[in-house]
Amino acid sequence: MAKIKSVCVYCGSRAGVHQDYAQLAEDTGKILAEAGITLVYGGGQVGLMGLMARAAMKEGGSVVGIIPEHLDQAEIAQTGLSELHIVTDMHSRKRMMFDRSDAFIVLPGGMGTLDEFIEVLTWSQLDLHDKPIFLLNHKGYWEPLLALLRHVTAEGFANPSNLDLFITAPDLDYILEVMKEMDEPRTPAKADLF
Repeated sequence: MAKIKSVCVYCGSRAGVHQDYAQLAEDTGKILAEAGITLVYGGGQVGLMGLMARAAMKEGGSVVGIIPEHLDQAEIAQTGLSELHIVTDMHSRKRMMFDRSDAFIVLPGGMGTLDEFIEVLTWSQLDLHDKPIFLLNHKGYWEPLLALLRHVTAEGFANPSNLDLFITAPDLDYILEVMKEMDEPRTPAKADLF
């Protein structure tokens, strides 16, 4: 797993209604730590974010949290991280999360998670990066989104090839196996995301 050294995980700042979401978050943190992959995430101690970060730290993993000042009050920054960056705004947060990561995993989450996924997907569409994006479709959570994306392409608002810019994954083991086979991602020097 030498090529993928850090993974940004987007996930909910809430725990969701099913206990298995919490278990998925904890498993994600644990598996990344065991694989020696640095976890990059939103820096909070609440919801799936906090569960995942604490699980990674418990396994001795490297965890980088990035949280904007205004959310430090609401999401409350997780203590004990390898690195904690408190930034000025959401744009700075998302840019730093992008810069610090070799790949992205999208767990169940809400509006913020959707925003983060669509943004890195759009940057990939615009050829600003080719970092792998994994949509973890845990128990079909993302099926409505996948249906919407297929609808968007069917209606002619996106090229069907855009659906190949991310990998829909059934579980974490699948993601780890795929990452082992990947080349090192590139970010073109011309890339200016903002």
